[in-house]
Amino acid sequence: MKFGFIAMSGVRAHNKKLTALGLTLPGFIERNKVIASLPSLGLLTLAALTPGDFDIEYVEIPDIQELARLPGSFDVVAISSFSAQIKEAYELADRYRAAGVRVVLGGLHVTARPEEALQHADSVVIGEGEPVWPQLIRDLRNGRLKPIYDSKSTLFDLAEAPLPRFDLLDPKRYNRLTIQTQRGCPYNCEFCAASIRLSPVYRVKPVEKVIAEIRKVKEIWPRPFIEFADDNTFADKRHAKALLHALAKEDIRWFTESDVSFAKDDELLSLMEDSGCAQVLIGFESATPRGLCGVEKKSDWKARQYDSYLEAIEKVQRHGISVNGCFVLGLDGTGPESFQEVMDFVEKSGLHEVQVTVMTPFPGTPLFDRLKQANRLLRDDAWELCTLFDVNFKPDGMTVTELEESFCWLVEELYGERATKERRQRFMRQQRNAKLGKILLA
Repeated sequence: MKFGFIAMSGVRAHNKKLTALGLTLPGFIERNKVIASLPSLGLLTLAALTPGDFDIEYVEIPDIQELARLPGSFDVVAISSFSAQIKEAYELADRYRAAGVRVVLGGLHVTARPEEALQHADSVVIGEGEPVWPQLIRDLRNGRLKPIYDSKSTLFDLAEAPLPRFDLLDPKRYNRLTIQTQRGCPYNCEFCAASIRLSPVYRVKPVEKVIAEIRKVKEIWPRPFIEFADDNTFADKRHAKALLHALAKEDIRWFTESDVSFAKDDELLSLMEDSGCAQVLIGFESATPRGLCGVEKKSDWKARQYDSYLEAIEKVQRHGISVNGCFVLGLDGTGPESFQEVMDFVEKSGLHEVQVTVMTPFPGTPLFDRLKQANRLLRDDAWELCTLFDVNFKPDGMTVTELEESFCWLVEELYGERATKERRQRFMRQQRNAKLGKILLA
């Protein structure tokens, strides 16, 4: 039986002006190349759980409109997609089913909208895939594939995680490969549509498991660049330090995402530097305190971190690790002034990299439910606008047009050649000064 693992991989903004800018601005182009080159770790993991007597192929489809015919000759396919491409995934699924191929759909969007997905699939997976995949395979063999496999009530132990099938990839197609060290997050940000929506329990993967996966990647890419596909890598500081000690022996460069609290731990910062950390993305969300109020739903934790932002950036970058500061525009409590405030913060903080997005009501998030209840969604099912760059809600401090136009202005200012060059030169000066300081102290 031939099994195809199909990843939809080409998210595009629908804002025409923003798209045009993205084709010309140096900083924007480079960030898009990174995002577009990431493989589907979820599908590679399920492929590892699929028995060896299946003939397996991994396929990435950036644009279904370019497909004159279906890729591969499969008996069954598993399709994964972000919300922004889910309608294209449904179209692809319908075409496969019309050709007699059985279709399984899963992922974050399917978990949030399983009834919708089931209209286009023989079977859907709700929640994490690993707990239910062996049963799905058994049912598939016996011709008794069930419409729904639900793992939401099952907590998967990451100590049991299989080695993803990195061997299915052509490493020349990627500028980085992904590995997961944990799932979930101790916090509950209203807009977050990451693994906390699959399973709310925060868990870490044993360090030896992570290192085994890195060494598996090295079989196809001797000195890889790794992106840790985590929601919050350093939330568990003890696990993080054990991991970093092990990483220091692996001769890799790596990137990850974390909340800002790790910057308070000097030992952790030194371990990050020694183990090859190139960059860390921190979700600052707002350049001012007012935009952070209510973002984190458990204890308003985000709002209480604002005063540490500038010191955190300085400390991390002093260790030779660039900070990619992430800001969300259109947050409740912010208005047209927030765009200039981001520009001012970037200049004042010395950030090396910046990522700006539009607040996006993803299905399955508290944000979506709140905006829907308040009649603030422009369209209930506009999944194609879940790109992080398009607007599908009524802001409370500005008009939709103001949000769209000001966002384009901000993108042009941040990612233009002059601003991008200045940030990089400033970061390099900071690194030279830090190295000089270490020499003088030695």
